[in-house]
Amino acid sequence: MNAASPEDRLWHVQDVSAFLGVPVETLYRWRKYGSGPPGARVGRFLRYDPAKVRAWVRDREAA
Repeated sequence: MNAASPEDRLWHVQDVSAFLGVPVETLYRWRKYGSGPPGARVGRFLRYDPAKVRAWVRDREAA
């Protein structure tokens, strides 16, 4: 089995929290109200595609 390269790895909630500089609780609150970066459940875990998180940030900068 091939391990995913670091560029292909999905981010954990803690990774997104560190990248955006917001508490983990804020990410969960944003998700609840549909206003945060898009995330997906992988089993029982919440994961984020780094490219989508970066695109979400770019969209906020343009607004």
